[in-house]
This record gives sequence, C-alpha cells and structure tokens, in this order.
Amino acid sequence: MHPHTLSHAVDGAGARPAWGAVLAMSLGAFVLVASEFMPVSLLSPIAADMNVSEGQAGQAISVSGAFALLTSLAIPVLAGRLDRKVLLLGLALLMIVSGTLAAFAPDYLTFMIGRAFIGVAIGGFWSMSAATAMRLVPPQNVPRALAILNGGNALATVVAAPLGSYLGAIIGWRGAFFCLIPVAALALVWKFASLPALPAERRAGGGNVFGLLRNPAVALGMAAVSLFFMGQFTLFTYLRPFLESVTRVDNGLLSLLLLVIGVAGLVGTTLIGGYLKEGMMRTLTVIPLLMAALALALLGFGDSLGATALLVGGWGLVATAAPVGWWTWLARTLPQDAERGGGLMVAVVQLAIAAGATVGGLLFDAWGYRATFGAAALILVVAAALAAGAGRISRRS
Repeated sequence: MHPHTLSHAVDGAGARPAWGAVLAMSLGAFVLVASEFMPVSLLSPIAADMNVSEGQAGQAISVSGAFALLTSLAIPVLAGRLDRKVLLLGLALLMIVSGTLAAFAPDYLTFMIGRAFIGVAIGGFWSMSAATAMRLVPPQNVPRALAILNGGNALATVVAAPLGSYLGAIIGWRGAFFCLIPVAALALVWKFASLPALPAERRAGGGNVFGLLRNPAVALGMAAVSLFFMGQFTLFTYLRPFLESVTRVDNGLLSLLLLVIGVAGLVGTTLIGGYLKEGMMRTLTVIPLLMAALALALLGFGDSLGATALLVGGWGLVATAAPVGWWTWLARTLPQDAERGGGLMVAVVQLAIAAGATVGGLLFDAWGYRATFGAAALILVVAAALAAGAGRISRRS
C-alpha cells in the first residue's frame, strides 16, 4: 500500500500521529471480531441449551451479519454531520449491551436480539475503520495504522474460537460471552480518552455507496470479495461439528485445532505484506484457490487427525491474511472515498458471511458435511476467477 495514495484524507488530527487512538481502535476491533465469531466454537452447547438445532444456532452468525450489512449501507447517510468520535463511542457502548444480552439471554429470541446489536456495532465500526485510521496518522504511517487495526482483527480470529471452546467447557457458553464485556468496557474508556475530535468530512458523491460500483474494477473486485467470504464461511461455520463427528476430537483437541488455525492466521497476517507488494491481485487470486484445494482435501483426509491438523493450519494461514489484502486493495482503488468504500466493502463481506453461514447450515442439516465443504470449494474457485478479472481491468486502466 503506497502511503502517498492516501495522503489527501489525513486531516489536522494526523499532524501528530495518534497511536494511542489507533491501538484503542485495534482493541475495539479485537472485541468485535471475538464477539462476532464466539458462536462458531460454541454451536453445540448453545443449540443444546436453547433447544434448537445446530443449523439454527449457526444463524447467530447470520443475524449479526445481516444487521452489520444494513448498518454499513446506512451509516454514510445516518452518520451525516455527527462527529466520528461520538459515533465510535456509541458503537463501543452497543458492544457492551450486546454481550450482556447474549450472556444472560433467557431464550433464543433474546439471544438473537443481542446478536443483532453486535451486528450494528460491527457494521458501523468496520465501515469507518480505514477512513478513521487515515485521519489519525500522517500519510506515511497509514499502512502501519491499518496493519495494527487488522492485527486486533487477526488476534481475535486466533483466540476467539479456541478460547470460546475452552471457556465454554469450564464456565459454560454464557460465561464465555460474559468474559468479553469487561474488555469491551476497557476499549470504550480508552477510545474516550485517546480519540481526538473527528468532525464529519464533506465527500463528493453524497452518501450512496452503490455509486462506487459504476467503476468496473470496483464492481468486479467487490464480487470477488463477496464470493471469497461466502465460500470461507460456508465451511468455517460448520467446522466444529465436522471435527467432532468426522475427525472425532474431544474438547481439548478441538481447542488445540482451533488454536492451530488462529496462530497460523497471525503468521499469515504478518507475512502477506511482502506478497501484496510483489503482486496484489495475484495473491488475492491464489488464496481462494488454495482454500478450495484444502476444503476438498479435508473431505478426503478428515478422519486422520494429523492430516486434518495440517489442513486446518493451512486454511488459517491464508484465510485470515486475505482481509488485509482486500483492505489494501480498497485503499489503493478508492483513495479519495475511503468511508463510502469501507461501507460498501463491509456490506459486501457481511452479506457474504450471512449467505455462507445460511447456505452451509441448510446443506449441513440436509446432506451433511460433504455437501457443505464441496459447495465451499466451488464458491472459492469462482471467487478466484473474479479476482483475476478485477486484476486485469485494473492493469488496463
């Protein structure tokens, strides 16, 4: 990511880099992503406690995705002239409310309302993340700020699943959700103390995010992003039931395998920068192809613990690093329009996650894991083709 492509967006707040605020945002990102994916490792106990099927429990991911989608599309219009600091603090407060509702939910409906609130917080926060990072530090530091922000995301992807599974076994799934509340409170206080005032900026093109799709490179890239995340979550949402029934792992081994995915993901996030410099679109084309191959390999070798550990580690390595690549693509493709571009990207990603979790759940309940994993591989191959197409258009223009 070339710093100069982002220079125009930095305002007065960026004269002295506000690294404290960037770290506070990173902690906020950590809690959000941990909350979003906490249900993945707790599907079985949530389903048992709420008296619903695992497919229905998996909709806890779909509902947060659906509300994140609506929020990200509406935020450029709704936020209007509101100071972005006030907005970010409001979203952090919503995160605490959501965690409390989920942890103490007496029934499935209340639990889902809590999940809807976390969706609103996710949609608002990620839509503004790139644009806010670009205002907190001088142009030459923006790539580093984006990396720190995504670091909170990657770290949550590492710990949320194994920690959720581990805590769920000791203090129950409600206790696992409750543990996120104090961390969310800390993020709220830290943002309040460290964020400068961030008055709204006037932007060309108004609030409508869909106007950006008139650019064919953006349209094709967003289609690639959407199928990438859909394919990923068609498989990933139902990984625990697969590991329990096919690989036959117990709770301790399950936590360990989820940790393998996470640590590999952190490594991938650290390494991807070099590959993006060499060839950004090539990297974004190869990743989904590798993931499709891994999905098919899991079908063949899922009953072997050693092979499965290697395969899910490979999955974590590339799947967790990919979002860093797509945010870099966004900053390079729409440097003048990071807030609207961020809103569109989040909408596309959340719709894709919800679609993946829904399609995966329907296939899993009807035909089992083979249908789910096969569909995921197919979707990822199409995503790779679209990314290659977007790269060709970008090179031509």
